[in-house]
Amino acid sequence: MTKNTTRRNFLITSVAAAGTIMGANTLQIDSANGAKTPVPMPERVLGRTGVKVPLLGLGGAGTKTPLDKEDREEDALAIIERAIALGIRYFDTAASYGSSEIYLGKVLPSYRSQIFLASKTYEKDRDAVWRELERSLKRLNTDYLDLWQLHSVALPEHIDKIFSSNGGIKALEEAKEQKIVRFVGITGHREPDVIVEAMRRYPFHTVLIPVNAADKHHPRPYFPLVLSLARQQNVGVIAMKVPAYGKLFQPGGLTGMQEAMGYTLSQSGVDCCIISADDVKQLEENVKVACAFKQLSNTQLAAIEKRTATIWESSTFYRAWG
Repeated sequence: MTKNTTRRNFLITSVAAAGTIMGANTLQIDSANGAKTPVPMPERVLGRTGVKVPLLGLGGAGTKTPLDKEDREEDALAIIERAIALGIRYFDTAASYGSSEIYLGKVLPSYRSQIFLASKTYEKDRDAVWRELERSLKRLNTDYLDLWQLHSVALPEHIDKIFSSNGGIKALEEAKEQKIVRFVGITGHREPDVIVEAMRRYPFHTVLIPVNAADKHHPRPYFPLVLSLARQQNVGVIAMKVPAYGKLFQPGGLTGMQEAMGYTLSQSGVDCCIISADDVKQLEENVKVACAFKQLSNTQLAAIEKRTATIWESSTFYRAWG
């Protein structure tokens, strides 16, 4: 028996259960009088995956969110359960996000066929990537991922390692062939040229990148460069760093999430965004913004960009990570 066959049998994958993701307005919540009310979250198709996802997904890590904190289980579970009730279907996490996968694994299995579950690995070589996938599946209490991503591909040497003879791309290929993962993607928040090079080398289904009004002013902005290539390749684009951990709301910046999310979701090629929540109230506010989203005009987008012109350096601190 081969090593891959052993893995395949051990994981007992049942990808057939994945099917299609339930629409964001099909799972209902209780209103004040006990009636069932659908949640009208707009949806978009995630590139060539063909899967419709709501505009807003729940991020699995952040400065203040309880989802990645070991001592915040009760708060984390409350956020995850409320996210399901509010119509969120995209759940983002990673092997490196503290307790995030564990918490999600306590709530999401009951809704598995209705959600889009995405995780990531920082590892870059085949065997290490496989080990993290196996660990993630156990922690998430699932036998498949909808999306598995190579996380924080930041430097040229990362590209060299991923595409080497024993590189991480081989693990992605094997997991996809064995139907342990449905789709594969790449993420990055440091060097857009590195992401572009990876996208040119391999047909990823998705890319997760920063899309906000501050990054636009960076000397090496992620868009329109990456967004343009993604549109050409029909790669699904998931936006992150939407409020830049709240830095966009500093004096002289944006007025709130309506502008931050509105700007991001109005960029051509962006299919959805992921934002973490510090508590249930903040989650509910973010969902309201997503449900009320209207495409911003070029004039409105330019006005938002103008307000971030003097704060972009402090708001793009994540560009140094890698």
